[in-house]
Amino acid sequence: MLVGPSASGKSVWASEHFAPDQVVSSDRLRALVGESEHDLAASADAFDLLDRIVAARMGRRLTTVVDTLGLEPDRRRHWMSLAHRRRVPTVAVVFDTPAAECRRRNAARDHRVPAGVLAHQQRNFAEQRALLEDEGYDEVLPIQAVRMVPAAVAAAARAAEAVAAKADLGGRRLRFGLHLSSWDAPGGAPELRDRVRDVAGRAEAAGFDSIWVMDHMRQIPQNGRAWDDMLESTTTLGYLAGATSRTTLGALVNCVTYRNIAHLGKIVSTLDVLSSGRAWCGLGLGWYADEHHAYGWRFPSVAERYTMLEDALRVLPLMWGKGSPSFSGSVTSVPEAMAYPRPLAGRVPMLVGGSGERRTLRLAAQYADACNLFGDVETVRHKVEVLRRHCADLERDPADVEVTHLGTVLVAGDATELSSEVERRQPPRQHAQWSRRVTAGTVDDHVLRARGLQAVGVEHVIVSLVGIWDSPAIERFGDVIDACRR
Repeated sequence: MLVGPSASGKSVWASEHFAPDQVVSSDRLRALVGESEHDLAASADAFDLLDRIVAARMGRRLTTVVDTLGLEPDRRRHWMSLAHRRRVPTVAVVFDTPAAECRRRNAARDHRVPAGVLAHQQRNFAEQRALLEDEGYDEVLPIQAVRMVPAAVAAAARAAEAVAAKADLGGRRLRFGLHLSSWDAPGGAPELRDRVRDVAGRAEAAGFDSIWVMDHMRQIPQNGRAWDDMLESTTTLGYLAGATSRTTLGALVNCVTYRNIAHLGKIVSTLDVLSSGRAWCGLGLGWYADEHHAYGWRFPSVAERYTMLEDALRVLPLMWGKGSPSFSGSVTSVPEAMAYPRPLAGRVPMLVGGSGERRTLRLAAQYADACNLFGDVETVRHKVEVLRRHCADLERDPADVEVTHLGTVLVAGDATELSSEVERRQPPRQHAQWSRRVTAGTVDDHVLRARGLQAVGVEHVIVSLVGIWDSPAIERFGDVIDACRR
């Protein structure tokens, strides 16, 4: 809500910092229902329409700038109640423009507010200004530059702030991973080999701790078309092992239905040896029924896939251990569990993907070295609490299970670049869906987001970068990594 007398700069400020569709202006509505913005006879209808628009926008929890004089406490309380019903924060922006400056601006207008009316507004403003601090706003702000950030960033910043007030987050080193989820590099397949090597090298230089690939044979619907280029995961990880020297490598995650589990154990141990001990083994149920059907694989029920996942988590450590013990699980049998050469550390850390509270997170707590979550900070906070409860039930230290988080992000150097990149990358007619899937922000925004995730228990932030093949997205996120570590 903007609060200030005529000519204090409210409408200009709103137009500079918000999109036109986010601003609900009594003047503009007066023009819609009357003869012009200055048709005072249309004011009642204009404000009736304004109230309905604000109510509709609050129903959708949309950022809304109410551009009126803001000098009537009953109206302010009404708009605040509309926001509070939908858990939308309320902010009053106070335009303490000197009275002389308001008079000067008013005198330069084509349609001037009568001097007596402006003087009355200024007296009223002084009275209303004193009331604002006690009306229950989340914040009362002076005129200042502002910028819209994604809801995910705002929520993460609040989480980080709340934790930082109690404890220092700087003592825990946050790890970062790069997730390669699409292969639409310029030049297509003939240039893909060199571009993958280039991306891997740049990721290491930028400070990423890990590189992950998807375990899919064709592109998933969230990312593109089934016939878009998709590299097979195990072969790609082998190539990445030769293209890197420091980052850990893994599939996020291997689907337990795609391969014989003993064979997967052999693949992962080979990757570990040839990468000098940098392999991780991600495991998950699998979900893409069309992919199974296209390749002629059986797509078991959810219950059977959970059984296969638990068998995999039990037998793989045997595959990587000494000797050749037999294993007989619920649905998996391995007469001789061995994979020589063994992983260099004697085992490979395992990560369970998925955030199902009853079974997936319990399996992670029981068997795995890490879990992988997704969603906003409040969702992650809840999932971490569930994981910790499972650890307590199993008498396992929750610190032994690393919490990782996967998200798709677009990162830009500043607000101008961000606006340009969002406009360039958003699919036509799919803006809302794209915005829900992609967290777009500046370097500073993503530092806040990473800190917020850390505040609710995330130790390893993994990102799929929009524009990875044709923009400095890796270097931009390297700035995020550097800022978080500093």
